[in-house]
Amino acid sequence: MNSVNEKLPTREEALLARACSQGLSAVIDTRSEAQDITLTDREGVAHKVSIPVSALRLFVELLTQLGEGNMVKLVPIHAELTTQEAADLLNISRPTLIKLLDEGALPYHRVGNRRKILFSELQAYKRQIEEERLAALDELGSLDQDLGMGYE
Repeated sequence: MNSVNEKLPTREEALLARACSQGLSAVIDTRSEAQDITLTDREGVAHKVSIPVSALRLFVELLTQLGEGNMVKLVPIHAELTTQEAADLLNISRPTLIKLLDEGALPYHRVGNRRKILFSELQAYKRQIEEERLAALDELGSLDQDLGMGYE
């Protein structure tokens, strides 16, 4: 995984990122495929750059996350993750992830003697788990209502 930032942003960095996020999102032309941006270098020379709007949206999201004090990592959608990286993204221990892999709950493949998990498969697993959690909460809410235990 490519690391954009290895540490949490400082308070000053977060404030600057938040202001930049708001400023950039206000000027993005969402009806275009690309937008021209002018950047000024250290010598004061302006450089015009054409950037895909999709990249500008991603940059706004990155700035928003930094503005909220979060660390940011970029993960290409086709990335192959190590078991430790996958465990970290699921916020579980590596042994727990290995158990999920052995049970077939999450697909993987081997590269040499290492297990690799596709980032896209990990995201699909996370969505599935979230949907199951929401369904369980809905069922609990319905049971509460049926038993008269809910708020009226």
